[in-house]
Amino acid sequence: MKKYWLIFLCGAVLALILAVLPVTEPSSGLLISAAASLQNALEEIDPLFEPVNSSIAVSYNFGASGSLQQQIEQGAPADVFFSAANRQMQALADKGLILADTRRTLLTNQLVLILPANSTLNLTNFQQLTQANVEKIATGEPGSVPAGQYAEQVFRSLEIFDQVKPKLVYANNVRGVLAAVESGNVDAGIIYATDAQLSTQVQQVAVADARLHDPILYPIAVVKNSKNPAAARRYIEFLAGAQATEQFKKYGFGIASATAAS
Repeated sequence: MKKYWLIFLCGAVLALILAVLPVTEPSSGLLISAAASLQNALEEIDPLFEPVNSSIAVSYNFGASGSLQQQIEQGAPADVFFSAANRQMQALADKGLILADTRRTLLTNQLVLILPANSTLNLTNFQQLTQANVEKIATGEPGSVPAGQYAEQVFRSLEIFDQVKPKLVYANNVRGVLAAVESGNVDAGIIYATDAQLSTQVQQVAVADARLHDPILYPIAVVKNSKNPAAARRYIEFLAGAQATEQFKKYGFGIASATAAS
């Protein structure tokens, strides 16, 4: 009888201990597939997000929006897609690969013309890229890099595309364009204003008139096949909040409506 009473007592004590122990949410990971131009801002925002969301560990896959889109279409893991253009996000939406109710536009940007810091070219506008002393112009690859698509739109709007086309050197993302200009391997490059302000090795000489290209918008959404959709939603809500907004502004992004669907 004493044996059974002891077993009962131990069970009761164990139940009491379990009842008072704090319940912790199981750890979950998020993989964010984001445009390369967002890298510095998101990596600085991460230490703000994780302390208040301790159960969520965030990792990143940065690249050209078109390449990330294709990865998601081919089944590569991703919880959130953060694009530098609507085109790639819409492509995923058309295939039912994002959760439509999570899609929103968070940021805006500008397209700028940059030269190496020590350049002796006296360029002040995009039209001057047709000059004979401008031999190589770096842009993103238009098929996968939104900044390259916007650059081509500027050239066509200014009716100089045929003249500059032989000079174009394509990079896989905007950071590749920036690196080419920094190294002096090209005479000029076209990137986002946010990337230009990161480097002391380049000089920004012109800003493209927004009427010459599609609006530069950064939509974000939860990927349909996310293994952690609840955590992914929390991440997007955080990016739309005050703390993250201040960091995006610090890096030169414009803030779009945090609730508007793209």
